[in-house]
Amino acid sequence: MLIYNTLSRLKEEFRPLNPPFVTMYMCGPTVYDYFHIGNSRSFIMSDIVRNYLVYKGFKVKFVMNLTDIEDKIIKKSIEKNIPAEEVSQFYTDAFFEDINKLKVKKADIYPKATAHIQEMIELILLLEKKGIAYNVNGDVYYDVKNFDSYGKLSGKKIDELESGARVDVDERKNNSLDFSLWKKAKQSEPSWDSPWGKGRPGWHIECSAMSTKHLGETIDIHAGGNDLIFPHHENEIAQSEGANEKEFVKYWMHFGFLNIQNEKMSKSLGNFFTARDVLARHSVEAIRLFFCQTHYGGPLNFSDELLTAAQKGVDKIINLAERLDNDINKAEVNGSTPIFVFNKFYSDFETVMDDDFNTPQAAAVIFDFVRAANKIIDENPNSCKTFLINLKEFLKKTADEVLGVIHLEDLNKRVSPSLETELINLILNLREDLKKEKNYKLADEVRNKLNELGLIVHDSKTGAVVKRK
Repeated sequence: MLIYNTLSRLKEEFRPLNPPFVTMYMCGPTVYDYFHIGNSRSFIMSDIVRNYLVYKGFKVKFVMNLTDIEDKIIKKSIEKNIPAEEVSQFYTDAFFEDINKLKVKKADIYPKATAHIQEMIELILLLEKKGIAYNVNGDVYYDVKNFDSYGKLSGKKIDELESGARVDVDERKNNSLDFSLWKKAKQSEPSWDSPWGKGRPGWHIECSAMSTKHLGETIDIHAGGNDLIFPHHENEIAQSEGANEKEFVKYWMHFGFLNIQNEKMSKSLGNFFTARDVLARHSVEAIRLFFCQTHYGGPLNFSDELLTAAQKGVDKIINLAERLDNDINKAEVNGSTPIFVFNKFYSDFETVMDDDFNTPQAAAVIFDFVRAANKIIDENPNSCKTFLINLKEFLKKTADEVLGVIHLEDLNKRVSPSLETELINLILNLREDLKKEKNYKLADEVRNKLNELGLIVHDSKTGAVVKRK
């Protein structure tokens, strides 16, 4: 099994420290706003990586941090005139609500930065003791020139970074690239007691402290978006390896950027979409298949048209699953057992996923399976129940449990579009009867309730028309 390691810039054979156990750390959100669709890609692709490792028999301990104290959170708290912890708690709750809708499995641990202040202080003290950190009147900085391999992840060189640094740097720092480990308290900002006086941690130290506490000094996989390679992950390496004097991460995985119709996503361009925005227009299955159709490390162009196309692919898989459910219920135990190359499909799926989680090819294997399964069912209408169950089991193990592009448990709960339309029409007809009976108050209540559900009712001479919000 091969994984592309950002550190070596090579595909490497995956050999965890303590097989079958795997430790995996994923940089989670800074909880100051709803996360955007680009973040969704990282969360979903790390979920798929984790799912496949479990499929292969590994026992994965998965940790995703929550940054609940940071400059953006403080800024939002000032704007809204509420405590920073209220901001972080509100958006933490929103985060869990949204990843649940994206069918991302829960991490084993979601450590919060504010619950690990002591661990951060101890790590900074160790760096200070080793001469890699220094205190300037309550602000503590990391001295990058005292860590010889600084820049090894990003490929950046200190001299080149220095020449490109801004002129208006903090003159108290030894070097313009030195980064903050501990920030001196400012008036009205959250702060904690420390050996350097009241203050709060810098962003980078949080992940080093939390990953070490929950996964150990060396972890198997550290994942995150490409935008985190520098400076965040570079600084994590400097902190953790500077303090512990051992390799911090064996395999660095990074997820590619997401563009909106060939442009970088930006609020100023008006093309900034939260996960909530997109989930309101498209199914989670379409979103996940759309992400799977491009390799996790490459750039991805986002558009509603591409998601609509992905939905058509999802529908093909769902149609087969529903066909199988129907046929399984009718099948005879002693029916025929057609010749079908189950092993080849499993082997093909594993071969491409073993090659650095090649989800585009994995999705292609599933669609090949869908075509072959429909054909064999057409040709063998009296197939036995066991054979049909085995067909469904392939979808369950690959499309459902690894890629998450269908969710078989949800299919039985699913209301078909045609049934949904019939129910809406039934309600509208009942509302028309209420109006004929001059029971306008109850008719208005029905309209208002539909509005709350996202259905706008427009009355016209020819009858009521419903539009979605």
